[in-house]
Amino acid sequence: MTDLSGLEAELRGVVRGEVGFDVTARALVTMDASNYRRVPAGVVAPRDAEDVAAVLEVCRARAVPVVARGGGTSIAGQATGTGVVLDFTRHMNGLLELDPATRTAVVQPGLVLDRLQEAAAPHGLRFGPDPSTHSRCTLGGMIGNNSCGSHSVAWGTTADSVRELSVITARGQRLRPGRDWAGAPDGLRALVEGDLARLRTGFPDLPRRISGYALDALLPEKGADVARSFCGSEGTLGILTEAVVALVEAPRARALAVLAYGDESGAAEAAAGLLPLGPLTVEGMAADLVRSPAGLPAGGAWLFVETGGQTPAEARARAEAIVRAADVVDSLVVTDPAAQRTLWRIREDASGTATRMPDGSEAWPGWEDCAVPPARLGAYLRDFRALLSTHGLRGTPYGHFGDGCIHVRIDFDLLTEAGVGRFRRFSEELADLVVAHGGSLSGEHGDGQARAELLPRMYGEETVRLFERAKAVWDPDDLLNPGMLVRPAPLDSNLRFSVLPRRPVDVTFGYPADGGDFGAAVRRCVGVAKCRTTTVAGSAVMCPSFRATGEEEHSTRGRARLLHEMLGGELVTTGWRSTEVRDALDLCLSCKGCRSDCPVGVDMATYKAEFLHHHYEGRRRPAAHYTMGWLPVWLRWVARTRTAPLLNRLASVRPLARLGKCLGGIAPERQIPRIAKEPFTHWWRRRQRRTTGDLVVLWPDTFTEHLSPSVGQAAVRVLEAAGLRVVLPPSHPLGGGVCCGLTYVSTGQLDRARAVLRRTLDLMEPVLRRGAPVVVLEPSCAAALCGDLPELLHDDPRAPRLASSILTFAEALERHAPDWTPPAVDRPVAGQTHCHQHAILGDAADRSLRESAGLTGELSGGCCGLAGNFGFEKGHFEVSKACAQEQLLPSVRGVAEGTVILADGFSCRTQLEQLAGVRGRHLAEVLAEGLEKESKASGVSGSKVSGASGVEK
Repeated sequence: MTDLSGLEAELRGVVRGEVGFDVTARALVTMDASNYRRVPAGVVAPRDAEDVAAVLEVCRARAVPVVARGGGTSIAGQATGTGVVLDFTRHMNGLLELDPATRTAVVQPGLVLDRLQEAAAPHGLRFGPDPSTHSRCTLGGMIGNNSCGSHSVAWGTTADSVRELSVITARGQRLRPGRDWAGAPDGLRALVEGDLARLRTGFPDLPRRISGYALDALLPEKGADVARSFCGSEGTLGILTEAVVALVEAPRARALAVLAYGDESGAAEAAAGLLPLGPLTVEGMAADLVRSPAGLPAGGAWLFVETGGQTPAEARARAEAIVRAADVVDSLVVTDPAAQRTLWRIREDASGTATRMPDGSEAWPGWEDCAVPPARLGAYLRDFRALLSTHGLRGTPYGHFGDGCIHVRIDFDLLTEAGVGRFRRFSEELADLVVAHGGSLSGEHGDGQARAELLPRMYGEETVRLFERAKAVWDPDDLLNPGMLVRPAPLDSNLRFSVLPRRPVDVTFGYPADGGDFGAAVRRCVGVAKCRTTTVAGSAVMCPSFRATGEEEHSTRGRARLLHEMLGGELVTTGWRSTEVRDALDLCLSCKGCRSDCPVGVDMATYKAEFLHHHYEGRRRPAAHYTMGWLPVWLRWVARTRTAPLLNRLASVRPLARLGKCLGGIAPERQIPRIAKEPFTHWWRRRQRRTTGDLVVLWPDTFTEHLSPSVGQAAVRVLEAAGLRVVLPPSHPLGGGVCCGLTYVSTGQLDRARAVLRRTLDLMEPVLRRGAPVVVLEPSCAAALCGDLPELLHDDPRAPRLASSILTFAEALERHAPDWTPPAVDRPVAGQTHCHQHAILGDAADRSLRESAGLTGELSGGCCGLAGNFGFEKGHFEVSKACAQEQLLPSVRGVAEGTVILADGFSCRTQLEQLAGVRGRHLAEVLAEGLEKESKASGVSGSKVSGASGVEK
């Protein structure tokens, strides 16, 4: 048994990078994006090749395996191991050189593909292969798996783009693999020359043959290319420390032809016939993968065929030529880049969306990417569907139809012995089917543990023994990633689910999409790692804490891994009391970005609230949970005692403010927001009643009520100008009104949240009976009512009724005053879409309303970083500030004079004020100001009509 403390101490003595043998470091890398799980001894983030050599020397002396890991998105299990895991993403992630003249780049293994593409783009160049995980996969991982991507019909696999490698073998030899036997270890040439006939005849000839070792690349007629043969070796031959890769010329313009077919077989059979026309991509998917076919031409399956050209007209002409040559039921040619990206997102997210069947049941990899000759794809898919039916399984094939490579997630039952047995039988029969069609068990992601056991069915026993001999030449001690490719672990061992409890744990949220099972909710994370992207596009949000820290434990995937290990109880042994899970969740902003941006709909904000509820059950909580978690209570007391002016004066006295923040668990860098002298509802009661128009109920959320009543006043002004009759919800006879429970949910005080929400439902009974729409001005409160309310009170039929009645300010105007014309503000806008609005509510109505009012420009995505209580809590200021600096603050810097800074959320406005000295305004305030200007211009005074508190029964 390995002496972990001794191993850790020795590694710390020789490695300059980080060495992590703690529970968190190990838990984060127990899994990749596959079905498999292994607990490593420890993790090392080497700073350079010297660190790698030092790790190998220590591990060789102790007979400890070493596993190289990039982005951890491998789907066959090859990025997991029981020894020391090398994490190249932290330090060895550089682009060392880019030479436009020779069209080459020198990269380190931890460099994310998109960073290389960004550097190459100004020179009109790009790296050819582009897996759907391009925003987080690394070049080292791509070389290890010989990755491909959607453009492989044009630019081939990663092996086609590799020119030279820098490799350290398990015994410390430094090699520079290249062509003409360059960098070959001793004995490799003799091994090849002793079995030339087998190498010439024993390997299928197809574009996506990834399985096994590429020993045929060492044939003399193929240039004896040692670098090429190293590609796809899955870290079993040597540790890559540097690579010289070739770049290709990027088309100046692109067009996308979307070809619709009646069914999947029709699309598959058509794909090969399009290749002579020189497309850049020929991607296919069927209707059972697409949740919403909006934007796609009518059909049961589609091919995405991209073309390139020097000009948009040339690219379009080529796309139209493909449409004419294709026998389609319908088609669409798209030239607008934004529209193309929207369509491609459907395809790129498939690795995540395919993990849930249309009925919500789980589906898993395992046969993710086998490939057959393109001309046989249609026949293979028919046989594949038949085999699924024989075993009572379901899957949704999609993928690289032009290369004959199919991706699929299948609804294997990997939780029971019978289900695992069926998984094995299906795998064996499918392997035989693939071979019968002349295919490869892996067409992109490698064999790993998922398929290596079945390689004899594809290559025969003699060729597999040749693989074993090649492995022994490179790695005689079997130190590097053992159990992969040769002498593999059984495909049904080390399954990630084996440690999980078989019965659901008791939880508070309902988890309706997961059958009430918290374990199933956690299992949603399959490791595709979209949360690990370092930049976000458009309105996307996920995952701001990872982008701020760069640490896996602060990504959605990292937190899900820790929750998985908590439920498993093998590595994280303290259950809900786990400090490791608590610390990882501490920097989760509860932005809910993952709920919409994660392809599998992980909802870490809910998981965090659930965890905090159990973690602090019966225990003293952090001070911030009592101050900010109970904010609605404290602010109501301030309103009742009319002490807002006094508290504001005290907060302006620095020593007192410093003391108050210290006692309240508030970050010392923060300013305490001023409390309004008059709450919104007090202002409301002084107004006259308006008795005409459609009834809408305006929700007086805590922030509008006590901190920014001007937003509520403006909303009333606009809603009434639109012809609506505004009323407020009923209040309790003993004081207090409705509350969404947001602050209690975000701090994990779920018992209190449930009590508050039940009280709210009681008060809202007259509204529910009447079926009146409820307008919520604060996006986070609206999101809580739409999402948290029905999931927390899943036993109360009133909860979904209230949730379904919630409207945003813009939605209320769109649905209930469709003929109203807003004032012509005619000014540019800047700012940020609220993260909860993006994730839960959507902003289509807001965009339409802004356009109607002449408010031009786009709002940024991301999260403001304040995120309710998060940015105010002690210890969170720097991360909060970093999140704001990503998109929010740049969006308002240097804007043109007269630009309106929009921020519908109180947190967003507070962050802007405290970090940028900029006043953000709610859209209602902007429109109310526009109405006032129109009134003055027409000589009509502004309306002062009012409404009453309560709803008529």
